[in-house]
Amino acid sequence: MNVRSHSALESNINVTPLVDVCLVLLIIFMVIVPTIVTGITVKLPVGNGDPVGKLDEQLAITVKDDATVYLGALAVRREQVASELERLHAQSPNRPVAVRGDKTVAYGEVARVLGACRGAGFTDVRLITTKRAD
Repeated sequence: MNVRSHSALESNINVTPLVDVCLVLLIIFMVIVPTIVTGITVKLPVGNGDPVGKLDEQLAITVKDDATVYLGALAVRREQVASELERLHAQSPNRPVAVRGDKTVAYGEVARVLGACRGAGFTDVRLITTKRAD
């Protein structure tokens, strides 16, 4: 006779908690990634400039109100800005550069970063502003 024993163990894997955790992680990344793409938050000055191209193709440089310089999301010391820009220019020489300077930072700090961009060989360097409200 072929009778099953009641003491036999069944091993089933419950994947519901795994799916729940994956969905939560997906939602967290969907919320956080846009802030990473736009970079560091700064208060931009108001201007009348034309819209720039695709932001994902540009090298985003941010000068915060405390004169901290960020190349993308990487904070760089003041004396390293020029060498890091030269390294980035060697990797992609035709990449456009978007410099975002906080409206309260000293003008000289933004001018120093612009000079370092030109010195590294970048030819398409732009200052990013917010659009004037009409």
